[in-house]
Amino acid sequence: DSVSSQQMGHDLNLNPAQIRKDLSIFGDFGIKGKGYRVADLSEKLSGILGLDKEIPIVLVGVGNLGAALCRYNRYQQTATKIVGLFDGHPSKIGQVHGAYEVRPMEELVGFVRQQDIKMAIIAVPVAAAQSVCDILVAAGIRAILNFAPVLLNVPDGVRVQNSDVTAELQALA
Repeated sequence: DSVSSQQMGHDLNLNPAQIRKDLSIFGDFGIKGKGYRVADLSEKLSGILGLDKEIPIVLVGVGNLGAALCRYNRYQQTATKIVGLFDGHPSKIGQVHGAYEVRPMEELVGFVRQQDIKMAIIAVPVAAAQSVCDILVAAGIRAILNFAPVLLNVPDGVRVQNSDVTAELQALA
């Protein structure tokens, strides 16, 4: 299957000439008059955007929400992959979720540094969120998806995306 810059321009509401110009920055993608092979274009764009590389993530907090995130199979369809589970509650240690066993918090820093992990998910109660965040940042984490309904204080260079389900539902009400 092929797609033309005209078709992409129409579908994306963009100028076809600008699409051709932008794509040409990264090399030859298409064949003049024939367009772009969809499979080749998809593969090359994935490489350019870094979607062809696995992005390892640690998840801290394996309660109801954390366990549900482990089972959420959409992670398997993206470049992001949860590779380590951690919890501070003794009853959670050793539980298996997906392919991974829950580890104690004492192992978090060493694991993150050894695996060179830069992204984490926080799914802990509000009272623990900032201290978990501080540990993650000290270990080298630079991007955090925070499910605790609290704003985290982080140094420059660390990005936080907050996801407060209750606030989202209230916004819809």
